[in-house]
Amino acid sequence: MARNQALPSDGRSKDATASMTYESAMQELETLVQRMEQGDVPLEESLQAFERGRNLVARCKGILDDAQKRIVQLDLDQLQAGDGGA
Repeated sequence: MARNQALPSDGRSKDATASMTYESAMQELETLVQRMEQGDVPLEESLQAFERGRNLVARCKGILDDAQKRIVQLDLDQLQAGDGGA
């Protein structure tokens, strides 16, 4: 039977993840996965958790993509600064 603890997926939209840090989104995602792997989550809750998980994954991917862009830009800035002094 389902545990008393509800999954944190009760209608929160993707916008609810917009201000989450990478670490907090990953922590919630890990909690969702552990809970679902235990197999004691009712179907409707599982579907909500799956949707929430997709939103969390999208948030994490967005953060990582932004970080990669920043690193590339920093590398370009460094190369350009080096070229200017030659």
